[in-house]
Amino acid sequence: MVEKLKIKVTIGDRVYPLTINNDGEEEGVRKAVKRINNLIKKFEENYEVRDKQDVLAMCALQFASLQEVKSIYNEQDGEKIENKLKQMSALLDTHL
Repeated sequence: MVEKLKIKVTIGDRVYPLTINNDGEEEGVRKAVKRINNLIKKFEENYEVRDKQDVLAMCALQFASLQEVKSIYNEQDGEKIENKLKQMSALLDTHL
């Protein structure tokens, strides 16, 4: 049985209580919070922002965009790998 752990994280000067699995998930959550807060700081330093919600929306867009780009590249890499494996299989078939 996975034990639950209650933690608090601060994102953009707000505290959020979370309940997570106690199986290493905390480290991932804390790293994500750190990345978000660093990105918030970067946006606030580089752009004139009046509303924290605008900064958070830009952070969400940044992370979602990165995820989508990685997904596209993974899909393309998967197709390349599949084609290469088919070529290798055909080559092995001719020699066996």
